[in-house]
Amino acid sequence: MCAFIFFDIQLKLGSQYYFYMETQTALAVPDEDNCMVVYSSIQFPEYAQDVIAKCLGVPRHNVRVITRRVGGGFGGKSLRAMAIATACALAAHKLCRPVRMYVDRKTDMVMAGGRHPMKITYSVGFKSDGKITALQLEILINAGMSVDVSPIIPSTMLGTLKKYDWGALSFDIKLCKTNHTSKSAMRAPGEVQGSYIAEAIIEHVASFLSMEVDAVRYRNLHTYESLSFFYKDSAGEAPEYTLPSIWDKLAVSSSFNQRTQEVNEFNKCNRWRKRGISRLPILQQMTQRASPGRVSILSDGTVAVEVGGIELGQGLWTKVKQMAAFALCSINCNGTERLLDKVRVIQADTLSMIQGGSTGGSTTSEASCAAVRLCCNILVDRLSPLKESLQKQMGSVTWETLIAQGYMQSVNLSASSYYVPDFSSLHYINYGAAVEVNLLTGETTILQVDIIYDCGQSLNPAVDLGQIEGAFVQGIGFFMFEEYLTNSDGLVVSEGTWSYKIPTLDTIPKQFNVEVMNSGRHKDRVLSSKASGEPPLLLASSVHCATRAAIKEARKQLLSWSGIDEPKSIFQLDVPATMPVVKELCGLDVVERYLEWIIGRK
Repeated sequence: MCAFIFFDIQLKLGSQYYFYMETQTALAVPDEDNCMVVYSSIQFPEYAQDVIAKCLGVPRHNVRVITRRVGGGFGGKSLRAMAIATACALAAHKLCRPVRMYVDRKTDMVMAGGRHPMKITYSVGFKSDGKITALQLEILINAGMSVDVSPIIPSTMLGTLKKYDWGALSFDIKLCKTNHTSKSAMRAPGEVQGSYIAEAIIEHVASFLSMEVDAVRYRNLHTYESLSFFYKDSAGEAPEYTLPSIWDKLAVSSSFNQRTQEVNEFNKCNRWRKRGISRLPILQQMTQRASPGRVSILSDGTVAVEVGGIELGQGLWTKVKQMAAFALCSINCNGTERLLDKVRVIQADTLSMIQGGSTGGSTTSEASCAAVRLCCNILVDRLSPLKESLQKQMGSVTWETLIAQGYMQSVNLSASSYYVPDFSSLHYINYGAAVEVNLLTGETTILQVDIIYDCGQSLNPAVDLGQIEGAFVQGIGFFMFEEYLTNSDGLVVSEGTWSYKIPTLDTIPKQFNVEVMNSGRHKDRVLSSKASGEPPLLLASSVHCATRAAIKEARKQLLSWSGIDEPKSIFQLDVPATMPVVKELCGLDVVERYLEWIIGRK
């Protein structure tokens, strides 16, 4: 079979603002002995503690950073919140009185930085059956005026870019210093761009060969052997590679083949509306992190839990409470079935719980739950001899009685731990796939989305379901609506919702079907679970791909009205694919061309 080559195809990806509900905020309160207590909306309290201590010229133990919860983060409060917390602490230190600071939305948008814009040039070699044999990439990443977290972007981007078997892969990635605001981590930083680049390459190959893009995708999915080559230890065991089964299952559950035929029929019968359909996979490499935990049982039987992770609205506290109740129930006392109501998770405190690290990367819930489970196991081991002794004396033993006796007999009912993941579970891969129908009338409407997502053995299916849906809709914003524009001086010109459009009620798919797939067990992961916070965002590129398919049909019709037979429809669809972009690609003079065609026929 002969081979073809594309040379110097270019892609451009824009930025995206976090648009969390709560902007950056902090409260600093001077304490005795030259100490400072700072309440900060931050995902990385330890970093703020370190910077504040250096700024004030005091030891770190003189600075206490407390984070009760964060009103939305998405990575925007990992490092950027540190500047607000530090400025607030400095003012409180100088004035010797409490100081509160918050940033209005306009200022927050200017300073936030957001997702990294990119420019990609690539060459790809492939066979006539659609099998790609080689890929060469040159990627320029706009990092802004300072380093921030930009050095991690190349590696995270490659993790999702490798979701297809490219054969030979060569890349040159450069971080570029520019006059823009420093870019920072945003939900799935680098991964969402890498996944999209992979899909854009597949789309171009399919267009060049005049093949169905779904067939080209399937032709280039990994086998377990190629997966092991590209991902090394992260690939895990062969049964863990669930992507092929998800791919096939989605085709059946979503009636993909039938709906593809319906889309084709719809496009034949409708001049002014076109539909597209797309099915695509994700494959994201996750990294487990070490995490501290402490569980304390009070004299009335209630339980206080501390973890290093921060509650961002991702359901971390819910999962931690469930884990504490689940692990303590193994003591098998009367009343432990109601233990969940007795558990309370305490706010993060840098002097109470050290080495908490940064909350991000979607694995903090797992690590925090693992730390809590270790603590509970220690407490169960301490209480088990006492329980057996009481059973011999009393027969049945209630939870409250056991704890009261534990206090009387000086059993240590507080346990601390530090969860460090095994090397075998340090990395793993998440799988998922999505299919979407798009109706094109100048604007885009998402008619239906079907997602099957592998959560391992989900710690909480309800929480994970919400994470999957929320991530997907946020991804729709990146691919279709959100323009985070700057002027020639690098200053942000998108200020508030007047000029920056986020997903709304009309954006949500008319029919949204999500299935949380519980795959096999894995002894080295936390109760065999997998992350759900970031990977589903990558699936939103299916909306972009389906829009591209609909535009392709519109362009084909436009060419037929001009009497031009052009089987290869190769064009560039920008990100975000806003209404003006879509309209221009479909033809700004589409009505005039149609009228000319009608007159010509007569």
